[in-house]
Amino acid sequence: MEQRTFHGNIAPADLAQALVARFSAGDFQVRQLGRGDNLIVQVATPALRQSGGPTAITIHLSQVEDGVHVRLGAQEWLGTAASLGQTALMALLRPLTLLSRLDDVAQDIYSLQLVVRIWEAIERTVEGLGASYQISERLRRLTCAYCTTANPVGAPSCAACGAPLGFQQPVACPNCGFVSEAGTQICPECGQPLPPTP
Repeated sequence: MEQRTFHGNIAPADLAQALVARFSAGDFQVRQLGRGDNLIVQVATPALRQSGGPTAITIHLSQVEDGVHVRLGAQEWLGTAASLGQTALMALLRPLTLLSRLDDVAQDIYSLQLVVRIWEAIERTVEGLGASYQISERLRRLTCAYCTTANPVGAPSCAACGAPLGFQQPVACPNCGFVSEAGTQICPECGQPLPPTP
């Protein structure tokens, strides 16, 4: 299960609409479920398809503070794997039958790349809306524990009272956007190294 968090002026409905528009125009069935801050988009191959095996994936879109958390469910591709297995078996028994199954093989490979195409559609939409993995400007503020003044991330001391802010600055993972506490070296979401805290 892959997860990413995008920060900025973006809502789950923005991503859901983009996914529905992108995959409704192709060889897939798409439906959107839920309302408001939690949406689900399901993308699947048609049930009565002419070639290739069935595949499906569910995309969970949740509103988080100043952004959207995207979680892709595991791709259901057993039908595609069975179709590829059948093609391989037929090619071993009668190599000339492979020619009649080229459409099936092409469709199966296309279906197996579904996760990549979903992330591409999400990334394109997020970029178009000006969001990113970077923490939003509002979340880059620290509240002084002594006088409750908002201070920019990285400030060593409070601008109002001079109290030390210490290493309170959060850090966003450059790979998946997950926000971690200051001093965290490895992203707990994706396992990639995090940039050092200022």
